[in-house]
Amino acid sequence: MDSLKYKIVFCTPALYSAGGVERVVSFKAGYFAEQLGFDVTIIVTEGKGGACYFPMSDKVKVINFELGFEELWKASFIKKVFLYLTKQRQYKRMLKAELMRIRPDITISMLRREINFLTDITDGSKKIGELHVNRANFRNFEANDSSGLKRLFAKYWMKSLVGRLKQLDQLVVLTDKSKASWPELSNVTVIPDPIPLYPPPYPLPKGVGIKVKSEKCAKRVVTIGRYTYQKGYDLLLQAWAEVESMKSEGVKSEEWTLDIYGQGDQADYRQLMTELGIDTNQCHLNGPVEDVVKVYQDSSIFVLSSRFEGFGMGIVEAMACGLPVVSFDCPAGPDEIITDGIDGLLVPSGDVHTLAEKLMGLMSDKDQRKRLGQRARQTVQRYDMEALANMWTALFDRVCGIEGEKE
Repeated sequence: MDSLKYKIVFCTPALYSAGGVERVVSFKAGYFAEQLGFDVTIIVTEGKGGACYFPMSDKVKVINFELGFEELWKASFIKKVFLYLTKQRQYKRMLKAELMRIRPDITISMLRREINFLTDITDGSKKIGELHVNRANFRNFEANDSSGLKRLFAKYWMKSLVGRLKQLDQLVVLTDKSKASWPELSNVTVIPDPIPLYPPPYPLPKGVGIKVKSEKCAKRVVTIGRYTYQKGYDLLLQAWAEVESMKSEGVKSEEWTLDIYGQGDQADYRQLMTELGIDTNQCHLNGPVEDVVKVYQDSSIFVLSSRFEGFGMGIVEAMACGLPVVSFDCPAGPDEIITDGIDGLLVPSGDVHTLAEKLMGLMSDKDQRKRLGQRARQTVQRYDMEALANMWTALFDRVCGIEGEKE
């Protein structure tokens, strides 16, 4: 790929956890450095002394300010305000100094705390925001809150945010629906997330992401995410309780298992399993997993039960491994990835009973699993990193004012 050798800085909270943003940033930064020859630095604020959870290229520099914003999570309200203001001032001062030292061409923000001041830093870099969640759930990542004061604050916060986003050189979102949700902005570009199933060493073989596949023989349904309200594992467990009670010609539900992998507190979900009478021999709550490819290879169906998504990276990863997917048609992403009945199955968002029926139907039909899985692998070729890297470099050229033939 003919490209200018850009100097790029990513700003993201952390790299130590098994989250989707962490995985994508780690992979994308490595690709930019290894394949495109960019000078890439990632600046984080959390995870003092911790290693990157996902593989990281040796050519990517990681700088940790070790500010510990996560300390706010357990603080009282008064202490939380004091700590936030103090740490935010430190962050602004440190980030400004670092950007002035590095002098990047492009600074990419994951739209966390630095969005409040990033465009005020006059280091000469073009500022790009990258949004990994849909607008409706950007402020509140858990359950809806009925507090009038919080709703008022959220309205003020969103107005302030829109003002900051307008000052960016470009805002990158993952889906067309996400772009349409920002009618106030004229600087929005759609670039989906790439398939980050490529472990080092680099360089990466072209198309490797669609060469690993499941044989769809193991009688196992799988999902990978986090134990949070967003991922809807409470809904999935309700559906699985129905699956365990269903009878279908040609399939015994008790021969199948559901495996959930993720980071976070499992206590509430274990309690729900008990309340629903779910067989612990059939349903397993597991911790995070690094080798997601092996998990997909050892499964026959991927299920996504999210209440909302920014894109649906789990769907794309599973499809890349040839797994048929059953997904809630939640906002936003699944219906832009899956064509229902062609390369996966979509279920009305939150419809637990239909989710159970679709799972049971797919469990009992190996031919359908094979057909959907084969088409799924074809579909996700459009998320290959090489194609998306072209989109990113075109964006970099545009915001940097590079016209015509590149030097």
